[in-house]
Amino acid sequence: MEVLVMVYQERVAWAQLIASVITLAGYVVVVLVQADGGDLASVDWLPLMLWTIGAGIVLSILISVVWGIIAGMRDREATTASDIRDRDISRLGGRVEHAFLVIAGLGVIALCGIGAGLFWIANTMFLGFAVSALIGGIARVIAYRRGLV
Repeated sequence: MEVLVMVYQERVAWAQLIASVITLAGYVVVVLVQADGGDLASVDWLPLMLWTIGAGIVLSILISVVWGIIAGMRDREATTASDIRDRDISRLGGRVEHAFLVIAGLGVIALCGIGAGLFWIANTMFLGFAVSALIGGIARVIAYRRGLV
């Protein structure tokens, strides 16, 4: 049985993807619980959003470090290797992320234009960041697994 070795950048992409899913789901659940069937905009969203962003960063780093330590025990040289493919995959993921951030930005502009509340404006941008991280991570993982065309 062949053991799959992931390079550092692929492990980071996976770690960020896992952390994004966990923290976004956690944020949505806490907002819904705090709203308790009432108006979502009444939730004290700012501290929750900031804590979620911070938790996502910390979780991503922790997953990446622990995974790196485990991978390094198996084959240190293979797990720290990097080449031009890593750079190209990173660029691909960045382009995908950028597209979704632009869409979120346009949504925020539209919400501002109609005078929407801060809750909706901030959460649209937050969701845009989350979706861009998820889709960018998925694009990177697919590129690592299937290659660049």
